[in-house]
Amino acid sequence: MRLLPLLSAILVLLLSVVSLHFLHSNYWSNLRWLLSLQSSPVADLVVRNALIYTSDASLPFADSMAVSNGRILRVGNYSSVVQMAQVELRGINNRDEFVRRVQEAVKNKKQGSWVLGGGWNNDLWGGELPVASWIDDITPYNPVWLSRTDGHMGLANSMALKLAGITKYTEDPIGGTIMKTTSGEPNGLLIDSAMKLLLPWIPEVSVDERREALVRASNLALMRGVTTVVDFGRYVPGTSVQLSWEDFSDVYHWTDTSGKMMIRVCLFFPMETWSHLLDLISKTGRVVSQWIYLGGVKGFADGSLGSNSALFYEPYVDDPHNYGLLVTELESLFNMTMASDKSGLQVAIHAIGDKANDLILDVYESVGSTNGMRDRRFRIEHAQHLVPGSTARFGEQGIVASVQPDHLLDDADPAIKKLGVERAQKESHLFRSLLASNAQLAFGSDWPVADINPLGSIKAAMKRIPPGWESAWISSECLTLHDAVNAYTISAARASFLDNDLGSLSPGKMADFVVLSTDSWDDFAAEGSASVEATFVGGLQAYP
Repeated sequence: MRLLPLLSAILVLLLSVVSLHFLHSNYWSNLRWLLSLQSSPVADLVVRNALIYTSDASLPFADSMAVSNGRILRVGNYSSVVQMAQVELRGINNRDEFVRRVQEAVKNKKQGSWVLGGGWNNDLWGGELPVASWIDDITPYNPVWLSRTDGHMGLANSMALKLAGITKYTEDPIGGTIMKTTSGEPNGLLIDSAMKLLLPWIPEVSVDERREALVRASNLALMRGVTTVVDFGRYVPGTSVQLSWEDFSDVYHWTDTSGKMMIRVCLFFPMETWSHLLDLISKTGRVVSQWIYLGGVKGFADGSLGSNSALFYEPYVDDPHNYGLLVTELESLFNMTMASDKSGLQVAIHAIGDKANDLILDVYESVGSTNGMRDRRFRIEHAQHLVPGSTARFGEQGIVASVQPDHLLDDADPAIKKLGVERAQKESHLFRSLLASNAQLAFGSDWPVADINPLGSIKAAMKRIPPGWESAWISSECLTLHDAVNAYTISAARASFLDNDLGSLSPGKMADFVVLSTDSWDDFAAEGSASVEATFVGGLQAYP
């Protein structure tokens, strides 16, 4: 399951709790600060003697919080609260180790069965792309598919290409590329919608396996202090639009009705299926349960920087005839956005390159003008590269910039190589500029593309120091701790219309919060480092 969210994961902080008291009725008399509400129910949980960051502008800090029936009763002062790949290639930095891991996986496979995996990043070993010939000799009887870390490119061995009928005569589909050798033969690499030629040949995982994947993903999220995720589903260009719907019915709905949900989820579905979502909302409403919220629809404008498929005005420095890909025809994207928005659905569109972002800003501006004023909260997922003037348009149009700080750590060196120093420095991951333009900045992880680790992402947004660097990349774009935490909490909740229930520790909202290892906000702001001690969902301890 592709839990992008954290694309907008909701994280609320509680720092260094000194005492957690599960109260008996005779303890209530001691809580003078709660007695102002004479008709209030008795609290199930009281946190006191703590440093609490609330993400609530009316009361940013408090030292006590009371919880009743899973929601926050009062906050104040006590004196006056999946993806587990078969072949894990993440972090590998040389060809030999890449090949070795594939070879190890093949040993335990029956002839004819698929070898699947992913997470590889060619930038970690100098930029050379893997090709089928790397692994053909060690996988003569098994088809192989290994996705790149960004999900916009993958490597197939020759047996998989043959099985899918991909030959030198196969033409590139719209919005995709079959990479080929100088002699015209496919070299195993498929980019964006070209993946649709191969992916249908891979056997679908069982329902039980997908349900177990949700359990593993939920436990990982809780361990990292995440209580709510925005899940954009397994759909990417080249895959079936039905995958997200199958996961909704077979995994999320089943788990919810079985009483086994552990984290809250906001679900987005492929934009091509907007009418299906509209029908579902008309029957169930947007709030399916306290665990499941129907968010909206998602589309794709371009690919990724790492796969040289993000769409730019100027060509790639390392590929001078390539400007990237428009993975969905613009007219189709416009028409689907218009129809979805007219029906009252929230729209999110993936855009990474500078031209792709401007095209989507144009689409949103036209659709908003045609359909009239309303609180629509259009989202652009990633918004990684923006030309001068584009940040201002986010603010002027009220567009949500849904960004992932960890990507700036991964992109620093590749961006300079692919775009050149000047372009990379001028337009990459402009977090502070977006905030200064009054854009709504929402943080997430893009897991499993990047790690699901909000605390690490907060530090990345504050420091912007990529691995191996000694200083910040574009230091003028560094954020304060306050801005970074808010982007992961109240702004992320607002970006999904969840801010009435989530995103801040405010009376009446869900009592979802984490306990951190530090007891000093100043130390946290200076170092950007802390660890998760405990995670609470609905006032109940969910981790450890």
